[in-house]
Amino acid sequence: MKIVVLDGYTENPGDLSWAPLEALGDVTIYDRVALDDEDEVIRRLDGAEIAVVNKAPVTRRVLENCPNLKLITVTATGYNVVDIACAKEKGIPVCNVPNYGGYSVSQFAIALMLEACLHIGHHDRTVHEGRWQNSQDWCYWDYPLIELAGKTYGLLGCGRIGIHTAEAAKGLGMHVIAYNRSQSQAAKDLGVEFVELDELFARSDVLGLQMPLMPFNTGIINKENIAKMKDGVIIINNSRGQMVVEQDLADALNSGKVAFAGLDVVATEPIRADNPLLKAKNCIITPHMSWGSRDSRQRIMDCTVGNVRAFLNGKPENVVNL
Repeated sequence: MKIVVLDGYTENPGDLSWAPLEALGDVTIYDRVALDDEDEVIRRLDGAEIAVVNKAPVTRRVLENCPNLKLITVTATGYNVVDIACAKEKGIPVCNVPNYGGYSVSQFAIALMLEACLHIGHHDRTVHEGRWQNSQDWCYWDYPLIELAGKTYGLLGCGRIGIHTAEAAKGLGMHVIAYNRSQSQAAKDLGVEFVELDELFARSDVLGLQMPLMPFNTGIINKENIAKMKDGVIIINNSRGQMVVEQDLADALNSGKVAFAGLDVVATEPIRADNPLLKAKNCIITPHMSWGSRDSRQRIMDCTVGNVRAFLNGKPENVVNL
């Protein structure tokens, strides 16, 4: 089989091995692809039978111009870059990696929360700039330092990642509440209290977004729902940027209604220069990196190789469109 990796750098910037995939066929690896250039994608997939993609768009036009394709496997959980309906029409299974980053993503959510409460990065910069050595005082802090024990962590979404986050938050002495359409026994066993959506907004001291993007939650962090939240709430989002109406969140940060936001995702990625959150007060933004630990990416590699091997054996796994 001719296997083409369309945009491999994000998954493997050099610290993993493609050898297990290369053992399964004739593999061509491209590090990057222009995400708005269908023609480039078509050229790269010329003759390919298996496409391995991350963010490269596999549109209807791409599929109609790549007649040899027999499998598409996405090196991520989300598969919105592929026109799965068209792929289904053509009998092409689309596979994903359903579970790989639970610990890494939840760890990053907690790190964003701790930064919001302690401002470690800011104070490190002041020390390196010479402020402590020239200070009249033995110590100082420029922001209120927040102790989390006894406060409420609200989870918008309590699947695999949410459960890991809940476990960590409870380890910090927090009470955890969650809104989720299904209520897992594993979460209940941890002591997670499931509540309705408005109650989640009203009670959370920290609100963490850890839910896949769906029609009902697109734009759910908006001025109407922010108004239901506590004054001084902290909002953490390392799920999907489209869940936030960015101007509304920026306004709430600038007014002080929202004390702090820690974001690893934005609505349009890479971030645009005119994103209002770039100039909002008390907002940390990182470049969609919470999934990217080596351990997490190794699990992606292992599962992707497994998806290709299962297809070659006639028993496709992790198929999202058939």
